[in-house]
Amino acid sequence: QHFDRDPRGLWLPECAYRPGYKWKPPVASVLGEEPYMRKGVEEFLSENGLDYFFIDSALLKGGKAIGVYLDRFEALQKLWGQFEKQFQPREELKERTPREVYLVGSAEGKKPVAIFTRDPDTGLQVWSGEWGYPGDGNYLDFHKKHWPGGHRYWKVTSPKSDLGEKEVYIPENAQSRIPENAGHFKHMIKELLKKHHDSTGRKGILCAPFDSELFGHWWFEGPQFLKSVLKYIHDDPELELTTCSKFLDEAQPTQTLSIPEGSWGEGGYHYIWLNEWTEWTWKHIYEDELRMQNLAREFKDNMDTNLQDILKQAARELLLLSASDWQFLISTWAARDYAEMRLAQHHADFNRLADMVERYGHGEHVDEGEWTFLGDCKRRDAVFPDIKMEWFAEVEFPPR
Repeated sequence: QHFDRDPRGLWLPECAYRPGYKWKPPVASVLGEEPYMRKGVEEFLSENGLDYFFIDSALLKGGKAIGVYLDRFEALQKLWGQFEKQFQPREELKERTPREVYLVGSAEGKKPVAIFTRDPDTGLQVWSGEWGYPGDGNYLDFHKKHWPGGHRYWKVTSPKSDLGEKEVYIPENAQSRIPENAGHFKHMIKELLKKHHDSTGRKGILCAPFDSELFGHWWFEGPQFLKSVLKYIHDDPELELTTCSKFLDEAQPTQTLSIPEGSWGEGGYHYIWLNEWTEWTWKHIYEDELRMQNLAREFKDNMDTNLQDILKQAARELLLLSASDWQFLISTWAARDYAEMRLAQHHADFNRLADMVERYGHGEHVDEGEWTFLGDCKRRDAVFPDIKMEWFAEVEFPPR
């Protein structure tokens, strides 16, 4: 829409993947306990004309997944400590490599979708505040803030320093560290790709996806680091900056794999998003998803513009309710009250709008206060302007 062309790939939330299998809800809900066949993630992507997505290296190779947030949140460390006792890393498949692109396809008659794998080595260097570049003692500390105002005047000092030990931030010293860190990162990329080429004779790719908030938010100097890395790579004749679409067209992968369910969460599973602190959220989500599907199937062909307005806003509230951020914030205690409030609000707003759909759609009177409420929701949650009821009414679409 914004670039005047269709997207070819997608970074799925939390680098998560689920193959097709007989699935049942992991919590008691209105969906019941009878397993039913559920399509794999790649089938949805294939049906919508998408060519590739991204996975964590542990889903490709097995072994222990390297989570990206564990060293930032004490609550997450405690939560992982509970789960780790039950955790068994998958056996590592050494013949698979993140330097190659593979195909995933679990359904006959549907075009397989390619997978690009997040590189674990470079990822740790940028994500980790303990082992990576953001932990350099000269960089601006994220956690210590002046009150009132919230400004930050202190440097990391040491990743292990408590807040009382933080020293004053000196911008010039921080700037002096960027060339070395960026140069090391570029060298690391080059060595990993060279090793792959030397052992296979093929050109490989190094895929390093990062949340944009990491650069400038968590790591204040991150944008300048990124600029330097891009410049250093551009200036090296043996390295090439590329896009996944371009590399996919050149590589023409043919090897199709089966990969397990998982995410880039600690341990490679979904425990950060589904645990004793967040179980209640999924009951709301499953309940509201089913209600939305029923409403969409009943009213999607009704051309009444008022009815479609209510339906579309209900769908927006459902999508906002379903954001994985809420469970993450609850599990890390980073903004737990806020996340619980937002989730409960979207759940309540969705159901109030759903009630409104049913009354209006069946010819009953809807009072003025409800129309005012709809207007408030549309102004506050003005996202997904092109949302369509067909997305919620059906789960089967012809392959594209």
